[in-house]
Amino acid sequence: MSALACEGLTVGYGDGAPVIDGLDLGIAEGAVVALLGANGAGKTTLLRALAGLEPVRTGRIRLGGRELTALSTEDRVRSGLALVPEGRSVVVELTVDENLHLGGLWRHKPKARKAAVEEMYALFPPLDRRRRAAGHTLSGGERQMLALARALLARPEVLLLDEPSLGLAPKATAQLLGVLRETAARTGLTVLLAEQNVTGALSVAQRGVVLSLGTVVADRPAAELAADPALRHAYLGF
Repeated sequence: MSALACEGLTVGYGDGAPVIDGLDLGIAEGAVVALLGANGAGKTTLLRALAGLEPVRTGRIRLGGRELTALSTEDRVRSGLALVPEGRSVVVELTVDENLHLGGLWRHKPKARKAAVEEMYALFPPLDRRRRAAGHTLSGGERQMLALARALLARPEVLLLDEPSLGLAPKATAQLLGVLRETAARTGLTVLLAEQNVTGALSVAQRGVVLSLGTVVADRPAAELAADPALRHAYLGF
């Protein structure tokens, strides 16, 4: 059974043409899957639909066999699905420490929450050094680490990441993707990673799924996908 699956998923905005059109996708438990495609391919729309932020016209979404399609975003989070959206969503008026405690508020009792926050500091040393810093003073890389740490505090079964490397320097990107790969390997976390940084995404994923106009045009092992020049040129721009 897939950790996350959708069948015949169709999603669109208003009365317009569908952005996601009859899409089938299954992600095995513990897998890191790179979701690739040009701008407008439907990557963000798919993640938002999976997270319950966009209504589904037709189709089904399941998490470990549980039906999610009709659930609210909050109930999907409580079921084990977490989304880190594009844009490094942190509360910029709060400190790093306050953001993290807020992220673990509903999942942990106070003593357990404190221990979980300390785990995040161990995982992201740059955040440990900036515990008392306000969110608006963080660099782009630090904000993305904080957004990822907040999501991990909820102990998700499946993590959806939308363009985590957007706007980051290469060093910060490498550090962030390295932490993601190590966390998934250590904990068995299932990850669907939407990225424009194709090389970086394929370096941490076991599998790559390429979207074009809301449909899957390729679904292959990451190494095989990276080595296919015709596919890369046609859909990935390199």
